[in-house]
Amino acid sequence: MKEIQLTRGYIALVDDEDFERVNQYKWQSIICTHTVYAKRGDYSSGKNKTNLMHNFIMRVENSRKNGIEVDHKNHNGLDNQKKNLRICTHNENNMNRSSNKNSTSIYRGVSWCKVRNKWISLIYFNKKRIHLGRFNSEFEAAKVYDKKAAELFGEFANLNIK
Repeated sequence: MKEIQLTRGYIALVDDEDFERVNQYKWQSIICTHTVYAKRGDYSSGKNKTNLMHNFIMRVENSRKNGIEVDHKNHNGLDNQKKNLRICTHNENNMNRSSNKNSTSIYRGVSWCKVRNKWISLIYFNKKRIHLGRFNSEFEAAKVYDKKAAELFGEFANLNIK
């Protein structure tokens, strides 16, 4: 494993075998909602095109157009070692997303219902909301979410209780 220096003091991790190819460019840090990524500007076509390091390493081009994305298994956008990266669809990438920071719960798929004074567990699958139940315990609601997430999302499930 080797380190690539980015702007703002960040460091990206890459496999030894990718270091020479990646290190020939200057990379910047880009701070997103859930993590930080490494990017570089590509002006070869005469237009300013953003190239993300994880896409560059996995050789994924035009990800938005072709429907293919690169997912960071451990949610660390700067860990660009191949053991942490996998090719996926946009939906699969969302299955592995972290919990919303503005949530009333510390767990993904769990929120507080003021009307019933209970914890609610919900999951979204194929653009449909699935109500998993109401619970007295936030932890109990998270366990139910995890069970359903593992069933629906398989290897892409981001479980609350690991």
